[in-house]
Amino acid sequence: MGCGNVFFTLIITLSVALITYNILISANASLKQELPGPSTSSIIDPIIQMPVEKSRKYGSNAEKRLFHTAVTASDSVYNTWQCRVMYYWFKKHKNGPNSDMGGFTRILHSGKPDNYMNEIPTFIAQPLPAGMDQGYIVLNRPWAFVQWLQKADIKEDYILMAEPDHIIVKPIPNLSKDGLGAAFPFFYIEPKKYQSVLRKYFPEEKGPITNIDPIGNSPVIVGKDSLKKIAPTWMNVSLAMKKDPETDKAFGWVLEMYAYAVSSALHGVGNILYKDFMIQPPWDTEIGNKFIIHYTYGCDYDLKGRLTYGKIGEWRFDKRSFDTEAPPRNLPLPPHGVPESVVTLVKMVNEATSNIPNWGS
Repeated sequence: MGCGNVFFTLIITLSVALITYNILISANASLKQELPGPSTSSIIDPIIQMPVEKSRKYGSNAEKRLFHTAVTASDSVYNTWQCRVMYYWFKKHKNGPNSDMGGFTRILHSGKPDNYMNEIPTFIAQPLPAGMDQGYIVLNRPWAFVQWLQKADIKEDYILMAEPDHIIVKPIPNLSKDGLGAAFPFFYIEPKKYQSVLRKYFPEEKGPITNIDPIGNSPVIVGKDSLKKIAPTWMNVSLAMKKDPETDKAFGWVLEMYAYAVSSALHGVGNILYKDFMIQPPWDTEIGNKFIIHYTYGCDYDLKGRLTYGKIGEWRFDKRSFDTEAPPRNLPLPPHGVPESVVTLVKMVNEATSNIPNWGS
């Protein structure tokens, strides 16, 4: 780790000098571990109308703008079974109609190989030095991307940053264009609301706070060269935010998402806010034209198909139920009346687990 530490320290120094902000050292703030829930006023994302580009024509002779799909993960049972399901569906849709899907890499930030190297294309990244993540393991994500972008031979000109709990429901075209990334807008990423906090990292001379898009790093399709510039800054802004008690308290579990949004804006990389990029059951009930199911929320229903969010249902699917062992094959399907999005999610998990060899091992 000697060379890695030197490289890591050098990146810290250069990036901090570049973005010129003060890092506060004394951080004892508690970290909110809960995932963000739906807004209190509505379960619909309060986002302005998103631009949707439909002009591209596809065909056998159409020019492809391939992107490489990259997923960061630990070697935990929890992350691993999700990656296996995710990669199963990536392979099924890679060569489908309209697809610009190229290669795939699981960026494993455990620092060592695991038992799935032959099943999933994997890059081994080193974790942050002990104690630096302060119990917030997500800080390993930007550092892992820095290492991968520096060392890996990535053939494609674009990168899709995805997560283990993403299921691809149909082939994904390259949604980015004209130097802009393509990103899903999250209702709980609110730069205007936290303007005073964000100005510590995005000074006024960089422009209005609205230059910071309401996004995280995933799902995002962005040019590889742009991401190579963004990633070191993303890493350092994440660390700086975590060290600042006010910022840590304000952003909690989504701190690293804000850090990516800030870093993208610092480098002048705007994003098309693509609402149809993915759905998040149970709040989104229909698949429609979406490309990804993100199963970050628990799905709880009674036997009449009524949502019981916040209360464990008579029927449930929650990824957190399988943190120490993979879900079994042939999970029971939801009761009649449960929305299409949840039914599709469980059916897709079941198909993957039924066809992946040595499932549960």
